[in-house]
Amino acid sequence: MTSQPSTGRRGHQPAGEVGLRQLLESAQAQGTNPPPAPGPPPAQEWGDDSAPTVPIKVTPAARATHRAKPGERPVRRPISGPPPQRLNRTVLKRAGITVGAVLAVAGLGYAVDWVLSAGEVPRGTVVSGIEVGGLDRATADARLRAELAPRADRELPLRIGDVQTRVVPATAGLSVDWDGTWDRIGTQPLNPLTRFTSFFSARDVKVASLVDDVALERQLTALRVHDRPSVEGTIAFDKARPVAVAPVPGRVLDISAARAELIDDWITGITLDLPVHPAPLTVRPEAVDQALRTVAEPAVRAPIVFAGKGASAKLDPEQIAGVLSFVPDGQGGLAPSIDQNVAVGLLGPQLVATEIEPKDATFAVSGGKPTVVPAVVGDKINWPKTFEQLTALLAAPQERTGQAIYEKVEPKLTTEAAQGLGIVETMGSFTTNGFSGPSGVNIKVVARKVNGAVVKPGDTFSLNDFTGPRGAAEGYVESGIIDHGRPGTAVGGGISQFATTLYNAAYFAGMEDEGHTEHSYYISRYPAAREATVFDGAIDLRFRNNAPTGVYIEAVTTDSEVTVRLWGTKTVEVESVTGDRSKPTEPTTIKLPKGKDCIASEGAPGFTTSDTRIITDKRSGREISRHTRTVKYDPIPVVKCE
Repeated sequence: MTSQPSTGRRGHQPAGEVGLRQLLESAQAQGTNPPPAPGPPPAQEWGDDSAPTVPIKVTPAARATHRAKPGERPVRRPISGPPPQRLNRTVLKRAGITVGAVLAVAGLGYAVDWVLSAGEVPRGTVVSGIEVGGLDRATADARLRAELAPRADRELPLRIGDVQTRVVPATAGLSVDWDGTWDRIGTQPLNPLTRFTSFFSARDVKVASLVDDVALERQLTALRVHDRPSVEGTIAFDKARPVAVAPVPGRVLDISAARAELIDDWITGITLDLPVHPAPLTVRPEAVDQALRTVAEPAVRAPIVFAGKGASAKLDPEQIAGVLSFVPDGQGGLAPSIDQNVAVGLLGPQLVATEIEPKDATFAVSGGKPTVVPAVVGDKINWPKTFEQLTALLAAPQERTGQAIYEKVEPKLTTEAAQGLGIVETMGSFTTNGFSGPSGVNIKVVARKVNGAVVKPGDTFSLNDFTGPRGAAEGYVESGIIDHGRPGTAVGGGISQFATTLYNAAYFAGMEDEGHTEHSYYISRYPAAREATVFDGAIDLRFRNNAPTGVYIEAVTTDSEVTVRLWGTKTVEVESVTGDRSKPTEPTTIKLPKGKDCIASEGAPGFTTSDTRIITDKRSGREISRHTRTVKYDPIPVVKCE
C-alpha cells in the first residue's frame, strides 16, 4: 500500500509554507516589514512533499484589492520589488537639496535688493497719479512738491446736483500735509513677498491734507447757496380752473459728506460730485389730488354772495380763485387759505354805502365862541367775522349766500369827552402874511388839514405826524425853500410859514416846546429867534399840551395871510422879549449858470440874537418860568445867475 504524504504532522511544513517562510526571513534580513502571518493552507495543495515551491509575486495594488470571499481563506503572497523606505529617503534628500539651493539664492537676492534699494521710496509707489517708486526720498519729495503744491491754488471744479461751480482749495482751508503724506508712503518693506510683487505691481497712496476748519466751514456754508428747496404740491388756478401742482423734491448739501469728499480728493483736481440730501416735502402727493377734488373744484363751481344792509356783494368764480390758495396743514395735507385783504378789496366797494364811518367830536367857532360838534358812532362791517362763513360757503353745493356782519365803532373822541375838555376861549393866536402864488396854495392845503385838530391834556402834537406826507398826491405844489443855505424849490415849499404861525400860537398859549428848528438865515417877515421851519420826514415842529384842559387848533387863511388860534382855558400870560443883534457876518457871493436851478438873491448879513419867553400866572401875576433861546443866523449869500 502506497503511503500518502502527511499534512498534519508536527514539524512537517507544506511546500507553500516553506516558500513563505523564506520570503519572510529574507524581508526581515533586509529590514523591511514582514508580510502578514500565513493563514490556513489553500483548499488545493500539492499531492506530496516533493512538489516544487513556487513563489507568488503579489503587487501592492493586487494585495490591496484582493478580498477573500465568504468562507474562503485569504491568500498570502510574498512581496517583491525594492524597499519603499529606501526610495522615500532618496527623494526627500534630493528635494531638500533643491529647496535649500532655492532659498539660498532667494536670500542672496533679498539681501542684494535690500542693499541696493536702501533710502529709496518703495517700488511701485504712486502718489495722486505721480510715480515716485524707486526714487530717493529727496528727489521724490521735490517731484511731489513741484506737482502737488500748486494744486492748492488752482480752481477745483465741483458739481452739486445739476449745478457746476468752483472753489480754490487754499481759500477753502485745504493744503498738502507733507509729513502725513510721507507717513502714508512709508519706508522699504521687510516682507519678502511684498518686495517681490512690487516688481510688477503699483501701490496708490493718497495725499494727506492739512485742514483749516474755520475756512472750510465757511466755504461749505457758502456752497449752501446752491441748495434747492422743495416745491410743495399745491393747487393753482388758471382763471377759474383749478390745476394740481405736483411736488418737486429739492436738495440740500450733505455738509459732513461733502467735507470728507473735499479733504480726501481735492488734490486730484478733477470734478468732484459733492453729495446731497433730498430736501423734505411736507405735502403728500396724494393730498394734492384730494384737495383738488374736495375743495378747489367745489369752491369755484358758482358765485358766493354776502348780503349787507340794503345791498349785497358778490364774488364770481374767477374772483374766488383770486382769494383762495392752499398751504400745508402740518399733517401732510393741504388746507385752504383766504387772502382777506384781497377779498375786502373786492367786496368792500360793493358794500361801502351800507357802512357809517365813525367821526370824532370836534369844535366849531361861532360868534367868537367854540361849540362842540357831536361825534358820530360808526357802523362798520367786521370782515374777519364775516369771512368765518367763507370756508363753509366754498364747499356748499347750492346755497352760497352769507351775511355781512356789522358792529358799532366808537369814535376816538366822544361827544361827552369833548364837552369835558374845557375848550371855551382863546389861549394863544398868531398871524403871518406876505405869501402868494405856489406858497399860498401849500399854506392853504396844510391849514385845512390842521384846522380842527384836538390835543388832549398831556398829549404832544407833531405837525409832520398829523399831516403825513406833503407831496403832489396830497395837493401840494412846488414852491420856494432854502436848500443848503441858498434859495431853491421843492414840492410843499412855503409850509414853513404855516409852521412859524403855529409855533407862535402855541408859544403864546404857554404850550411846552417839544422841538423846533429855526431857518438857517433870517426872513424878515418872521420874528427873530421866534420862528420855525419844517421839512417832510426830517425837520418837525412839536409841542406838548401841558394845560389841564384840552386844546382845539383853528387855522384859517385868506389870499395873503394865515392865522392860527389855540382854544382852551387860558390860565397863563406869555411875554416875549427879543434880544439885541450881535456878531454880524457878511454874505458871500455865489455865481451859478442861468436856468431853473439859479434863483438870484441880493443877500443879507447874518447875526446872532435871542428870545426870552416869560410865563406868568394869569390870576396872580406870579412868574412861572423864564427861558431864553439864542439863535445864530447865517448870512444870505449873494446869488448871481450868469
